Amino acid sequence: MELSDILFSAVEITGTVSFAVSGAMIAIKRQLDLFGVVALGMITAFGGGAIRDLLLGAIPPRCFYSFHLLLAAFFASLAVFVIAFLFRGHYFRNETVIDNVNNFIDAVGLAAFTVSGAQTAISAGHYENPAFCVFLGMLTGVGGGMLRDVVSITMPLIFCKRVYATASILGGAVFYLCLNVGLSDTLSVVICMLVIVAVRICATVFHWDLPKVKAPD
Repeated sequence: MELSDILFSAVEITGTVSFAVSGAMIAIKRQLDLFGVVALGMITAFGGGAIRDLLLGAIPPRCFYSFHLLLAAFFASLAVFVIAFLFRGHYFRNETVIDNVNNFIDAVGLAAFTVSGAQTAISAGHYENPAFCVFLGMLTGVGGGMLRDVVSITMPLIFCKRVYATASILGGAVFYLCLNVGLSDTLSVVICMLVIVAVRICATVFHWDLPKVKAPD
């Protein structure tokens, strides 16, 4: 296996575990049972990648062949439930800290899957179509969260959460540009992920929001 293959496999595992944990934490906040927590964790982890693969004509989606990723998402979601169940008093008393941890984990997952989605588009032969590469990166990053929210009957957070999909689009564009100017795969991945995580954290800390049309008082 080449170094680049190892790198993108590591990125995919990072995104899978991060989104599984994030999805499970949100499921607990919405008072779902054990099955619901694990299901929502796995939907968050694989939803975006599944949509990406369907657009690329990969049927069934690749996640169903990657048993190590399925197991990683399952056990990550289960671990979140077990920890919250055993230490529920401490867990719910520190809801603000839990939300902050979830935001960071979610930002890492978004960054990892944006890279994974853009790289998958490039590997599928779409390097000459930067718009599609960036779009597929964004879709991979936000698709799982959208499905998670739809399944739990909630307005998808990407339509109201501070600079979320925008951060993914920016990171995907940076990743493509880094590859285009000749930077190594490793450096391109690191720069892209740092940009997305930094934008998401800054958006949370400084309350950055995209403009909305609000009714006058």
